[in-house]
Amino acid sequence: METKNKNMRKKIIVLLTILSLIVPMFTNANTTHSSRVCSVAKKQGLASCNAHVLTDAKGNPLVSKSPSGFAPKDLRNAYSLSGRAPYQTVLGRASGNPIVAIVDAYDDPTIKNDLDVYSKQFDLTILPNCKTSALQSTTPCFQKINQRGTSAVPKANGGWALEIALDVEAVHAVCENCSILLVEATSPNMKNLLTSVDTATKAGAAAISNSYGGPEFSEETAFDSHFKHLGIAYTVSSGDSGYGVEYPAASPYVTAVGGTSLYLKSGKYQNEDAWSGAGSGCSQFEPKPSWQTDNSCAGRTVADVSAVADPATGVAIYTTTSPKGQKGWFTAGGTSLAAPLVAAVYALGNIPNNQQTNSLPYIWGSKSNLHDVVGGSNGDCSPSYLCTGKTKYDGPTGLGSPKGTGAF
Repeated sequence: METKNKNMRKKIIVLLTILSLIVPMFTNANTTHSSRVCSVAKKQGLASCNAHVLTDAKGNPLVSKSPSGFAPKDLRNAYSLSGRAPYQTVLGRASGNPIVAIVDAYDDPTIKNDLDVYSKQFDLTILPNCKTSALQSTTPCFQKINQRGTSAVPKANGGWALEIALDVEAVHAVCENCSILLVEATSPNMKNLLTSVDTATKAGAAAISNSYGGPEFSEETAFDSHFKHLGIAYTVSSGDSGYGVEYPAASPYVTAVGGTSLYLKSGKYQNEDAWSGAGSGCSQFEPKPSWQTDNSCAGRTVADVSAVADPATGVAIYTTTSPKGQKGWFTAGGTSLAAPLVAAVYALGNIPNNQQTNSLPYIWGSKSNLHDVVGGSNGDCSPSYLCTGKTKYDGPTGLGSPKGTGAF
């Protein structure tokens, strides 16, 4: 009897050992980890970038020598985009190619080289440095300036540099013949960032992407005038902390861009869900734009539209300046991806000069030109449409994601 018991105990130990090896393989097979690349802004008047990268279980960014994540062709296929903007006649612009501006804080010292590596990898047009300015160039080009509009750059920051790489490469992936104007603010102070928005506006940008945000504050309405310009698309990421509203996404003059998890099958669009990290909700301080018609929020509702943001279904980006000094290919997401993507979609269309651009998806949007994102949630709330993907309009995904440029 004792011998049988010993043998039984040995078998149980062996079985438990095998299970300890097998179970994690299945329980972690679909588990992904990600982390923010910028610390969360907690003080009034400060902003944090909204980029995430995939990491291992210990929080170390996953970096490789080859791309992992969606490529430009995947984004174009998913959202029915040509990748090239039609010739547009715009007063003051030397080229018929639109300018997409990107506003971020600090400097990315390697962005031009990293963009070139990205372009070569995916066989995209190589953008030369603008000889004078993006506005005066007769061909698509890349230009980097500071918040005052000069060439002197602020100090470098690894987290914001990765954000910059994500923004620049996402725009080029979606509109490879757009000029790209990178405006680098001295710091993530909201005043510096909005000074950069003014600089981008004066520089002739058709669309201006803002992948940052901070807590709402009672004086925020005084800053809304920076975005109050007809015929220019200002896209702003809705945030990456789940249910809750950030500024400047809350401004009634911007297109607040929410986030989705994007699923493709054989390279074609299959489905999207609301991403759990996407910001959404009802603004405490901003008035409701006339074209928003949801009845349960008296003020401005976030978001307006959405695009892929879940880092688990993120894009491949290349950078040699990062928070931990790693160099190579990252898989990145966050509503920091969705905002420049939608800015590039605006640029692919032909924005009317006399329209407030964030009204266009509400006016022109339909089943034929927007994916209605149903399913997924970013928290618990009441009414539930403010935090759950619903038919037609909802908070995390707005009216939906692009299906061509017709809604923009």
